Amino acid sequence: MEAGNAPKIIPREVKIIKEDAEPDMASVGMTGGVPGGVAGGSMGGVLGGVIGGMGGAPPPPKPHQSGPLRVGGNVQAARIVNRVQPVYPPLARQTRISGTVRLHAIIGKDGAIKELEVLNGHPLLQQAALDAVRQWRYQPTLLNGEAVDVDTTIDVIFSLNQ
Repeated sequence: MEAGNAPKIIPREVKIIKEDAEPDMASVGMTGGVPGGVAGGSMGGVLGGVIGGMGGAPPPPKPHQSGPLRVGGNVQAARIVNRVQPVYPPLARQTRISGTVRLHAIIGKDGAIKELEVLNGHPLLQQAALDAVRQWRYQPTLLNGEAVDVDTTIDVIFSLNQ
């Protein structure tokens, strides 16, 4: 099932949720039961049910691995292959302005920057950051072996000690 051209978000942290032993179903069930129901209840069931079900949405995939995920796993992190250093704006340098410009970027399947916008940062530094990052190129990011778009933030640091 293809989700179109919607960007995929790669989490910075992956947490594994370890389920404890199943609770005693006799203590959470209802007396009398429901015709056609499962004895003791069903882990996916909802008390009272949901009219129309879940709209045909497939159940979430079950984790096939217990314990920590290996680096790389099914997701390969975005790796920059061409980083263009921003030009420090002369006016910002003269007025001793430094700081970080945070950008929101969509990295395309080919590793090129598709979309770029400023989230925050000093106005005198924003254009230089945009001009530099637009030229950056990444190794295509893979999810389960297929190239995907990546939704990410990029921090461009302007320091007068450069």
